[in-house]
Amino acid sequence: MTWTSTMSSGYSSLEEDSEEFFFTARTSFFKKPQARSKPERDAGKEREPPKVFTQEELRQKIKAYNSSVTDRLKMSLNLNEVYTGFIKVQMDLQRPITIRARSAQGSQVYNNSNETAFYLPKNTSNTLHISSSNTVKDVIEALLKKFTVIDNPAKFALFKQFLVGDQVYSSKLSDGEHPLYLRLLAGPSMDALSFVLREYETGEVLWEAFSLPELQNFLRILDKEEEEQFKLLRRCYVTYKAKLEAALKATGKPD
Repeated sequence: MTWTSTMSSGYSSLEEDSEEFFFTARTSFFKKPQARSKPERDAGKEREPPKVFTQEELRQKIKAYNSSVTDRLKMSLNLNEVYTGFIKVQMDLQRPITIRARSAQGSQVYNNSNETAFYLPKNTSNTLHISSSNTVKDVIEALLKKFTVIDNPAKFALFKQFLVGDQVYSSKLSDGEHPLYLRLLAGPSMDALSFVLREYETGEVLWEAFSLPELQNFLRILDKEEEEQFKLLRRCYVTYKAKLEAALKATGKPD
């Protein structure tokens, strides 16, 4: 089964190998947090224990789910009462990720040996084919593998989001929860439930959690940005100086 990728979406399976692919990303190390179209609220930590369905109940629920699907990404029930289906995960990462470097013509990357640190583009998402037995931890590890990310999976967390009116509610999922079960209960609507991969902590950066190669990559990015900012400031200064001198000459005043 293949995995197709664009700047906004992709497809992969936890059960089958696929071609690895990564994106060339923006190089701003001091990236501003992405603006969210609607405010988010924490949905709270209360979680109902998963309900155990009989095979007939599962069959009926999956049938009802498939009848509402509009993108052909339906669920299937196996004889052992394990069902398979699809979830879409948005990659909402605010910090650089580290991948095993591959040659990419026209891309601007910062290498340390065979590793590359860069930002994942906005609106990057991936559609995973998973089973009801796959956990949140499995999904995180699969996403990192498909993007050839070598960062520690413990740095990331999977969040669930749902929309109530104009308010977006968000809650971090525990590693042992089953995303496909949540998808089945919520139905195929992305307003009712969506999944987002984020850093485990979005506040202050814990630099001690990064490896030495990662930190060296960050320093290279900072050096490059410092050089680019200096060039930009110098160009602005030269342009302003030329305009000021021209204005002084036009008024007949001495320099």
